[in-house]
Amino acid sequence: MNEAQTTPLTRHAQRVSAVELLYSLDMNNETTFTPSEYDFVNEVVNGILTYKETLDQIISEHLERWTVKRLSFVDRAILRLATYEMYAMEIPGEIVIDEALKLTRTFTDEGDNKAVAFNNSVLDKIKKTLKK
Repeated sequence: MNEAQTTPLTRHAQRVSAVELLYSLDMNNETTFTPSEYDFVNEVVNGILTYKETLDQIISEHLERWTVKRLSFVDRAILRLATYEMYAMEIPGEIVIDEALKLTRTFTDEGDNKAVAFNNSVLDKIKKTLKK
């Protein structure tokens, strides 16, 4: 029997999958999802849904002249994912921010680096606060 083998996704690709899932849930105002075949995706999406109010509060405290609701759905998903990874999973901030900026370049940056600079600034402030 010849079964198709699925190639394991890199952690970056799993983050892409998580952002896409978070975006969809947020757009449709849903709180339940069909689990992924990847434990990391399920862990972060479940965690973000569980700690959404806390994460949004942390993000909100580090925004200047913006609110969490005013952020695009994709940037909100990226910031929630990165904040969750630093807050609950204790993944080093440098790694989290680097990955979040890659996601920003892929999904929301229009080539002018404004979205990258914005998310970098917010996440750097969050990183410094969570280290304390």
